[in-house]
Amino acid sequence: MSRIDDSKEFIPVRIAVLTVSDTRGLEEDRSGDTLVARLEAAGHSLADRKIIKDERTEIADQLRQWIANPEIDVVISTGGTGLTGRDVTVEAHRDVYEKEIDAFGTVFTMVSFQKIGTSAIQSRATGGVAGGTYLFALPGSTGACKDAWDEILKWQLDYRHRPCNFVEIFPRLDEHKRRK
Repeated sequence: MSRIDDSKEFIPVRIAVLTVSDTRGLEEDRSGDTLVARLEAAGHSLADRKIIKDERTEIADQLRQWIANPEIDVVISTGGTGLTGRDVTVEAHRDVYEKEIDAFGTVFTMVSFQKIGTSAIQSRATGGVAGGTYLFALPGSTGACKDAWDEILKWQLDYRHRPCNFVEIFPRLDEHKRRK
């Protein structure tokens, strides 16, 4: 289904990676490492990377800092999307969204279902937009990060992808804030 128009020039995107975990440090952050390796292999740049505890306010505050940074186009978080009491990443993301990308979670579930069957029902992956920045919350497993990147984000963050992609509408994400 994914088609690349080779007549168009690739536009690199600046991506921040946030790992949400009460237990992991950078040395053990395999999911964050997976995302960084994939985004760099695709030609994008790592704008920043952090690990934050499963605290809703701290996660939302970090997202807001990155949204306010003009050097960051996309934020991808990993971890904290499950159903347990400490899983608050989705709520933190929704605290900052101006618009939710409802179909992101649906497509992610479809991709996951092909790999892990009905266990895909336990994920609450989400995507949205705030301040002209795309935000995506992925589960904390390396498999989920691979699936989200390889099957969705790799294509939607490539300007050459047809029939449409997220990159081509970057200039219009905050058009409602401009004077007329």
